[in-house]
Amino acid sequence: MLKALTEHYGYLFEDELIQEISQIGIYKEIPEGTSLIDIGDYIKSMPLLVEGAIKILREDEKGDELVLYFIEQGDTCAMTLSCCIGRAKSEIRAVAETDTKLIMIPVEKMESWLGKYKTWQHFILQSYHNRMTELLEAVDTIAFLKMDERLFKYIKDKAMVNHNEVINVTHQEIANDLHTSRVVISRLLKKLEINGRIILNRNSIKILDL
Repeated sequence: MLKALTEHYGYLFEDELIQEISQIGIYKEIPEGTSLIDIGDYIKSMPLLVEGAIKILREDEKGDELVLYFIEQGDTCAMTLSCCIGRAKSEIRAVAETDTKLIMIPVEKMESWLGKYKTWQHFILQSYHNRMTELLEAVDTIAFLKMDERLFKYIKDKAMVNHNEVINVTHQEIANDLHTSRVVISRLLKKLEINGRIILNRNSIKILDL
């Protein structure tokens, strides 16, 4: 774990903080599709991503989901931070987008490090800023973009966090994430293919316009 921490966070944190994280952090390997945090959970630790990506979703009163943003290697989740500090129940669901490696930090350490380490304080504040920017982008996408533009942004974001121009996903999975119907997604994907922006294959999409 110390090697992974040094490799991925050594440029962010001082040696003393890296040592503390390696001593108290809990290393986990999470398979793709696994739920890490569910709506209504009390969150007692915060994830530091070492490898992979996590999808953050909201749920409406009917149980339908909507993707808010993705977090990647070197990131953490602002909503997790808020719940940890406020001892509140989670209002989001976090699902492993890919096979993911992470280190869980107990909430009490997360708070004490804010006063102890300037690099940790900067990391937390920057994480809040990044996630807030992504939330605003998500709101703008829903409010101002047509569904075909939302769809293309979604598959581009998915390709980028997977570091692969080919994403393995079904039309129904996309429809669930974008809170719409499979029929609509299939029609719009075909339109994107005709326009030369993607190539459709069985349960996979190749993005040509990254």
